[in-house]
Amino acid sequence: MTGESMEYRIERIGRGDWQRLRKVRLAQLLDTPLAFGEIHEHASHHGEGEWQARCGWLNEPERLGLVAVDAAGEWVGTMLSAPNRAQVGALDLIGVWVDPAHRGRGRGVADALLDAVLAWARVRGAGRMLLGVHEANPRAAAFYLRRGFAYTGEDTPYVLDASGRILEMALPLDPAAAARPS
Repeated sequence: MTGESMEYRIERIGRGDWQRLRKVRLAQLLDTPLAFGEIHEHASHHGEGEWQARCGWLNEPERLGLVAVDAAGEWVGTMLSAPNRAQVGALDLIGVWVDPAHRGRGRGVADALLDAVLAWARVRGAGRMLLGVHEANPRAAAFYLRRGFAYTGEDTPYVLDASGRILEMALPLDPAAAARPS
């Protein structure tokens, strides 16, 4: 799966991309620690096998791992999707990140990644896309709201600090599937 957006290519993370995945994940955890349920110190100690397993997990047929690649070949954004464990027909949007130097509506990185994930989800027949956004991340929430997501009213404690909340947002993909009980 590839696509073009300005000076960026959207590509699928491959099974052999563990070193690049490690590099971008560690950058994510330093840049936006509230966006992920993992801390940099812990992730930096993972061995090659863990990173290879993550790439393998992303390459299962029911999952998707995408990256935005700049003109120099660097990974500058990620967006992942996997089946929601609790709701049949729903997919979770996870691992969303854009490098600070490549952020902004004019760059189009987040939009291009989301367009590709949503196209994949629709082809799979998913009824809803779900995500969790930390209550202290208004920039991310604004992006999702602009793209049609809405708060569901559900929230959970943030895994790394129970005083913080993760707010659930959803986007219906198939009106018929979205109307069915989950």
